[in-house]
Amino acid sequence: MITVIETWRIKDEYTDRVHELMQQMDNKVGPPAHEHPAFLGHATFLQYEKEPNKVLVMYPWRSQAEAEELIAGEGPLINEFEAKYCEAPREVAYLSEVPHAHDMEG
Repeated sequence: MITVIETWRIKDEYTDRVHELMQQMDNKVGPPAHEHPAFLGHATFLQYEKEPNKVLVMYPWRSQAEAEELIAGEGPLINEFEAKYCEAPREVAYLSEVPHAHDMEG
């Protein structure tokens, strides 16, 4: 399992509509993602306090290769959205959890 983190940068003039716009985006890409066999759970949307036009979308996925495959096909669903509302195309990062002990003595 991996965690996919997408960074979305909404244009400043739309900052007051971030919640609405991210819901629009999710309505476009969410349904196909939920049907994908590598889907492992719903996304979490996090808005930066100091940069309210910047939103992280984090979600678990079975593998990076499968996430890349899905994301590569999302262009037709979001190209117009990104052109109109975003400063730049979303950035996508793939992360693996680092095992660690939660209750280490120190």
